[in-house]
Amino acid sequence: MCHALLGRRDAPRIVCALCRQRWRPVRPPWCQRCGQPEPHFGPCRLCPEWPAALETVRSAAWLVEGAQQAVYALKYGGLPRIADDLAVAMAALRPRAGGPAAFVPIPLAPKRLRQRGYNQSELLAQALAKEWRIPVLVDVLVRTRETPTQTALTPETRLANVAGAFSVRNAEGGMRNGTHSVNSAFRTPNFTLILVDDVFTTGATLAEAARALEQAGARRVYGVTFARAAIPDFT
Repeated sequence: MCHALLGRRDAPRIVCALCRQRWRPVRPPWCQRCGQPEPHFGPCRLCPEWPAALETVRSAAWLVEGAQQAVYALKYGGLPRIADDLAVAMAALRPRAGGPAAFVPIPLAPKRLRQRGYNQSELLAQALAKEWRIPVLVDVLVRTRETPTQTALTPETRLANVAGAFSVRNAEGGMRNGTHSVNSAFRTPNFTLILVDDVFTTGATLAEAARALEQAGARRVYGVTFARAAIPDFT
């Protein structure tokens, strides 16, 4: 990020130690469920409408300055290997969940996947899998439609914007599940699914993805992202 030469110790990396230290971590106090800093008054605005299965979401750094540059490099700068550096920052976000667990990256729409050449969330999940030593379920969650940009939308309208945008492909038969848990892909009650994405803004995308997983039989879902964007004041 600073364009300085990397030392020998950091030669395999994209981001140097100094630039990694400049990423501003997201710290408590926060909403215990969505990880958003606590509001000055009233209940949390982001997570009351989330599906019950989505227990917690946490982010590593605020989407400012160097962290924003890193996300841009991953998504638009043609630097997929920077996902390894971002995953190191996310390693401490591991939820305390007993039993087997697996990562589920947020899928891209086919058009965007063709344009970018890779799914940045999948790269983050694969890099995190090396840190946490759990598998990545790449083909379980699928995106069923393109969604318009959410930049100017309120938290409430973001949920409506992504409604029905994801579906689950049955892990056994290769079929997508609808709203019924028959032939569920997730039959183990204590099986934990960890959604992975690059940026959290209001959590609408993670919530809708978790809703699809819940309808397919998942009962415990967590979410982790590298960055968290400051939410505009919509009041």
